[in-house]
Amino acid sequence: MEINRLSPKQAEILRFMDSADRCLICDGAVRSGKTVIMTLAFVIWAMENFDHCNFGVCAKTVQSGERNILRPFMSLSGLPYTLEYKMTSSMLILRCGERENYFYLFGGKDESSYMLIQGVTLAGVLFDEAALQPQSFIEQAVARTLTYPNAKLWFNCNPQGPRHWFYREWIKKAEERGAKRLHFLMDDNPILSREDIQKAAAMFSGVFYERYILGKWVSADGLVYRAFADCPEAFRISRASLPALRTIQVGVDFGGNKSNHAFAAAGITPGFEAVIALRSRSIPAKDTSVEDIVRLFSDFCAGVEQDFGRIQAVFCDSAEQAIINTLRARTAYPIRNSVKNRIINRIRAENVLLTSRRLKLLDGENGDLESGLANAVWDDSAPEDARLDDGTSDIDILDAFEYAWEVYLRQLISFRDGDY
Repeated sequence: MEINRLSPKQAEILRFMDSADRCLICDGAVRSGKTVIMTLAFVIWAMENFDHCNFGVCAKTVQSGERNILRPFMSLSGLPYTLEYKMTSSMLILRCGERENYFYLFGGKDESSYMLIQGVTLAGVLFDEAALQPQSFIEQAVARTLTYPNAKLWFNCNPQGPRHWFYREWIKKAEERGAKRLHFLMDDNPILSREDIQKAAAMFSGVFYERYILGKWVSADGLVYRAFADCPEAFRISRASLPALRTIQVGVDFGGNKSNHAFAAAGITPGFEAVIALRSRSIPAKDTSVEDIVRLFSDFCAGVEQDFGRIQAVFCDSAEQAIINTLRARTAYPIRNSVKNRIINRIRAENVLLTSRRLKLLDGENGDLESGLANAVWDDSAPEDARLDDGTSDIDILDAFEYAWEVYLRQLISFRDGDY
C-alpha cells in the first residue's frame, strides 16, 4: 500500500510529531483517513526519538489491533524499517540501523483489562478506537507513560453518545489536558472519491448516519430501526421470490416471567449478500416449563426444516446452560451457545442491512419479529446506547433473530468496529 498524498487534516497528524503537545485526539467519521496516517506518524515519532524502548498499541482486542493497526502498517511500501512480529507476546519489533524499539499490542475489552498493562513502562501509546475501551484501561495505559517527560499519547475514535466518558473526559477537556483535537470527515481522506463517500453514506441511517458520516457525538433516541418502522412492506418478500440460501440457522432466546421465549430462523444467501428472516415466534415465558420449551422448540425447528431445508446450526442464549443441555439431550439439532457480540454491534449491523435493503422478512411468517423491529426504541436513560427493555417492545425476538446470524456478522458487514 502506498501513500501518495495527504489531506491538510492528515498533514496535521504528522506535524504533531514535532509539536509541544503531549496528546493528539483524532475523532470523526468512518473512512476519514485517521488510522493509517496516525499509525505511521506514531511509529516515525517513536523511531526517531527513542531507542530500545517499549510502546503500547491499545485496541478493543489484540486481534482487532492486529487487523486494524498492524497489518495495514506492515503493508505500507517504502518503509525504512525491519519488522518482526512475535505472535506469542503480541510484540512488534522495529529496527532501523542500530536503533530498535518494541511495540506491544494490548486489548482493552472490559474493566478487568487494565491489569494486562500494569507494570510495563511505555514511552508512548497509540489508542485505536479509544471510545470502545474502558476508562480504567486507558487511564492505566496513560499512567504507564509518566516515567518519560517526552512521552506522547495518540487517540483515534469514531463518535458515540455525548455522555460517553471519553467525550466528557478527553474531548471536552482537550485544552485542559494539553491535547490537540482534529475532527475528521470523509472529505479529509484523499483516496475516497465522491462516489465512495456517497456509497458509504448510503449504508447508514438515523443516529449511525449522524455519528459515522457526519462525525457527531449525538444521543441515540427515538426508534432504533426507523428505516423498517417507516416502511415495513419494503422489506417483505413472498415465498415465491425466496432466493437460494447458503445456510439456515436458528436463534433461541430464553425469557423470564416478564418476558418471552423466542425462536427465529434466518437464511443467509450465497456470498453473504443478504439475511432472510424465514420464520419467527415469540411465546410468553410465564408458566412455560422446560418440557414446554423442548416441545415448542422441536415443533418450530421441524417446521423450518420441512418448509425451507436443513438447519445447519442453532444458537441459544448462553446464559441458560441448563435449558441448553436439556435441548441437546432431547433433540438432534446442532445446538451451540450464542456468540453474543456486543448488542450495539448487532444493532448497527441490522441497521446497515436494513438501509442497504439486504435484510428481508418472509411475508406472513414474521409477525413477532416485525413488531419487534417496528417498536424498538432507544433507552434515553442508559449511560450507553441500549434498546429500551421495559416490556413495551419485544426485545427477546430481536435477540433470537440476531443470534441466528451474528456468527457471520463480519462477513455480512464489510466495515470494521471503527475506522479504516
